[in-house]
Amino acid sequence: MSESGAYEIAAGTPDPELPMVTIGDLGILRSVEPSPDGSVTVTITPTYSGCPALREIASDAAGRLRRAGFGPVAVTTALAPPWTTDWITPEGRRKLAGAGIAPPSPAPRRDTGPVPLTLTAPPPPGCPRCGASGAVRTAEFSATACRSLYRCRACGEPFEGMKAL
Repeated sequence: MSESGAYEIAAGTPDPELPMVTIGDLGILRSVEPSPDGSVTVTITPTYSGCPALREIASDAAGRLRRAGFGPVAVTTALAPPWTTDWITPEGRRKLAGAGIAPPSPAPRRDTGPVPLTLTAPPPPGCPRCGASGAVRTAEFSATACRSLYRCRACGEPFEGMKAL
């Protein structure tokens, strides 16, 4: 099979914590390199270094490739450059919003060097249900560390918002 075919198979792996999006949608799939002998090396970048889903993602991507007829599959992790929510594809953002999760705003830009001790809070996301702005954050963390809970001031609906990293 071709490199593009192997990439598409791996990219279609659902994220175990956000099954409406794939690892391709999230931008955590960095590369898929098949060898002439049929083996494949997959490189992924976790959304953060302590991501509890990383082992499942690696196992699921390797399993999809093996079921498609590829030989031994090795999954490696690349921590640099670090993943950013800017790597989420437009399709991934659409899928998140369709599932009631506000996609992240653009990631904050910082100069090189130490992280400043004071950071301003990002503006609240727009409501994925009615589109209104000005939601109220009700909890810093949701089902995962990368999401917060909000309530829309316009329609009153609660929703999750993905944090910009």
